[in-house]
Amino acid sequence: HHVWNMMSTISDLGVNARVIQMSHLNRDVVNDMISDMLRLSPRLTRPLADIAYHKTKGNPLFLKRLMISLSKDGLLRFSLSRRRWVWDEEKIQSRKIPDDVATFLT
Repeated sequence: HHVWNMMSTISDLGVNARVIQMSHLNRDVVNDMISDMLRLSPRLTRPLADIAYHKTKGNPLFLKRLMISLSKDGLLRFSLSRRRWVWDEEKIQSRKIPDDVATFLT
């Protein structure tokens, strides 16, 4: 795995590196994060958050990368007419995302 190889190399060079364990987020926390990111009510973001939770399994790094990817690809965009963020649930739901977080993050 690329990350572990990099950590081993860093350690071999005498650099003091620390591995931080991150736990997975639950559905409500994912919804709160997305609600905060988009500055929308949690009631409005729940459908998007449910999809994001299902795709990321609550992994915070994966969630961040997913949201960036959705925005870059136009599946999550700011609507000037509605003056808020909008998204296409069907397209996001059907979107293929790598199972391997490391692959998706690169």
